[in-house]
Amino acid sequence: MNGIAGFTGSIRAVVIGASGGIGAAVTHQLLADSGVTEVVALSRRPIAPAEKLRTGFLDLADEPSIADAAALAGAVDLVFIASGLLHQDAVRPEKSWRALDPAAMARLFQVNAIGPALVAKHFLPRMPRQGRAVFAVLSAKVGSIADNRLGGWYGYRASKAALNQIVRTTAIELARSRPDAVCVALHPGTVDTPLSQPFQAGVAQGRLFSPAVAAGHLLHVLGELTPMDSGGLFAWDGQRLPY
Repeated sequence: MNGIAGFTGSIRAVVIGASGGIGAAVTHQLLADSGVTEVVALSRRPIAPAEKLRTGFLDLADEPSIADAAALAGAVDLVFIASGLLHQDAVRPEKSWRALDPAAMARLFQVNAIGPALVAKHFLPRMPRQGRAVFAVLSAKVGSIADNRLGGWYGYRASKAALNQIVRTTAIELARSRPDAVCVALHPGTVDTPLSQPFQAGVAQGRLFSPAVAAGHLLHVLGELTPMDSGGLFAWDGQRLPY
């Protein structure tokens, strides 16, 4: 397949979380591709519009804002959700069950699982019924139940595991009406963004990626995937990860 994310013709793309590190990098690379006719960049923070770029507001904790953003975007071929929450204010990765806090866990599930599910609810009907369509969302390897050997990080792990199940379930339903579509979760590796900065000390040399490098990895992986891969969790290097 040719073109960015595996498309052979002109496409219209949506990036959610477009003001963040990975989201901004994905937006930039989509805009630079001649096959992309328009990018709709959505975020809670303002983004300046530019050539081929429309911008809008979207809050994953507010379904009306998701519905309004979908109406703004119109027909789309690619939806890339780059948002995610690991730590913020009172939300911190738990080292033990003793640190579990219901409000923090609810916030993690809202941003990491419920929000993307609602994006699917409102954006998937706007994708073509025939021809390639891609719905991709950032997940994390630590959300893999089979790969969990260290414990800890209860809320983040559980919310990403829930996201992976949502992607899998969505892919099954999506295939009934849009058999050429790809719906996947992506693990970007460790990316040099505020989300990972407190946890970068143990990252192996050469495995801390800039947002631009990470965006290139992820769009390349999407370009290699087919409808047979829909519902899977894929790492930045194309490896299929266990749920």
